[in-house]
Amino acid sequence: MNVKKVLAGALMLMSLLSVWGCGGGGGNEALLLTTGGGTSGGGTSDGGTSDGGTSSQQVTVPNLVNQTQSAAQSAITSAGLHVGAITPQNSTTVASGTVMSQNPAAGTSVPSGTVVTMIVSAGPPAVGGLPLPVLTPLPASETTPPSGGLTTTVKASYVVLAWNDLGMHCLNPSYDTAVILPPYNNVRAQVIMRGNKPVVVTSGVTVSYRIINNTTSQKRLFTQFWTYALQLFGVAPKTDFGLNLDDPVSNSLTGDMLPKAGYFIASGIPVTPVNDGGGWTPYQMIEVTVKDSTTKAVLAQTRTTIPTSDEINCGKCHPKTTSSDPTVVFQDILAKHDATQGTSLYNDAVVNKKPVLCASCHGSPALNMPTKLPAHTYLSQAIHGFHADPKKVPNTPSCYDCHPGSVTQCNRSTHHTAADGDCTHCHGSLATVASSIATGGRVPWVSEPKCATCHAGVAQVDTGTTLYRNSDIGHGNIFCAACHGSPHAMTPSGQITDNYQSIQYQGKAMAMGDCRVCHNTSRGGGSASEFSKEHGGGRNSACNVCHTGFQNASDTTKWPHQFQWKSR
Repeated sequence: MNVKKVLAGALMLMSLLSVWGCGGGGGNEALLLTTGGGTSGGGTSDGGTSDGGTSSQQVTVPNLVNQTQSAAQSAITSAGLHVGAITPQNSTTVASGTVMSQNPAAGTSVPSGTVVTMIVSAGPPAVGGLPLPVLTPLPASETTPPSGGLTTTVKASYVVLAWNDLGMHCLNPSYDTAVILPPYNNVRAQVIMRGNKPVVVTSGVTVSYRIINNTTSQKRLFTQFWTYALQLFGVAPKTDFGLNLDDPVSNSLTGDMLPKAGYFIASGIPVTPVNDGGGWTPYQMIEVTVKDSTTKAVLAQTRTTIPTSDEINCGKCHPKTTSSDPTVVFQDILAKHDATQGTSLYNDAVVNKKPVLCASCHGSPALNMPTKLPAHTYLSQAIHGFHADPKKVPNTPSCYDCHPGSVTQCNRSTHHTAADGDCTHCHGSLATVASSIATGGRVPWVSEPKCATCHAGVAQVDTGTTLYRNSDIGHGNIFCAACHGSPHAMTPSGQITDNYQSIQYQGKAMAMGDCRVCHNTSRGGGSASEFSKEHGGGRNSACNVCHTGFQNASDTTKWPHQFQWKSR
């Protein structure tokens, strides 16, 4: 017998079994999952450092020029680099949202983790308009999971998935004249006790949160919200505490999340886009921590985006002369409303010092406010319908003129966006948004586009009358957004903050799919060389071909989406 050939064959078989995961029992490999943000045992995987140190590996800077801002940010992070300052600059030749220049230049060899800055077109200069905000990127220390994205804790018993419910919460830049939306943000989380059959838990644990590098909202004109909240909303929350349309508690920038049926939630967090250093950033991070309710020991910890932006640039048209004061902008809006509708809103706000809440007449389900006389129209219908009429508004505004914005670029999911946000692909034109309410019976914020419209033929994608952001019909009653990300920010996203959890738990920015994140006897566990290589390479396969140890492996109803997804 040729001993060398026998040994070589055995080693090859072991290698194949390791890659394919046959048996599904996990073998003898160490389980590596992040909890508490620290290390336990100092384990490493595939050459990753366990101390979070900067890698000396050289990488090539990708070409970003002529790409959309979202695509460029995704390319930067995919190359192992960090997104730096993004400076808007007006251009009459380059489409808004398109990268005009970058530093370092494309093709340059730099150390992994190097910061790349960009100048992005803001389109042609407007006749009027508030100054474009200058984006202050978050430092890598806030957006990078421990140990450069590889998982680090050996014996995790729990995992926590957290997400924002909308993907972007708009707020007013001021609150003394006309008001559309308050500072208001919702974050949800699901705590999963890992096991051969994972269990979603809401008892025996507490879940708390804090906004990274943001401890107060008393900055700029946002302070006016607390001055006028009683007049506008009928309640007077304490300074730095917000409204809550869901529960009888008022939340601040730190606090505890409330347990619900299968998840935890903190509603009405009054975060603004200005951090404690004075930098403007619409994509701040919230840290969510799970503790044992008895021992207070940290069981799991993660971060996610808590997005908010005041880049509602009504000043491009109101008034016709340039103004950098949002109060002047909103005064012009009220004056024009009075002239066309016979109201006296300007006098109410400017003379009597009683700011006007638009939803007080034009109902907004976002604020739990129904339509009222004399308007009879929802706010969404009124605004979209008016601005879609060329007789009233000769130059039809783009989505990013009102929904933030040319700098914010709130629709940032890599597969679902474009330079202009690609909003109309799902929502339709301004006229369609308005007419679907006026004649189609649609209720804004209640009836919205469905994923199944494009992603047909895949189980559990059609959530029925339940919106994507509220649906938990998925695998084991896990929310859609827990695995796929927030609406408008589905993974992978051009914003690195949106990709934090997928990198933390499975080593790559892609929808959560590593079984071992929750199933402690499965293969995987965050090693980018195993999970992402086998599942992110575009190859057609079936889980139950390799993972034969799964209970009733041939019963596809037990698999996420019944194993009907088309590609990853």
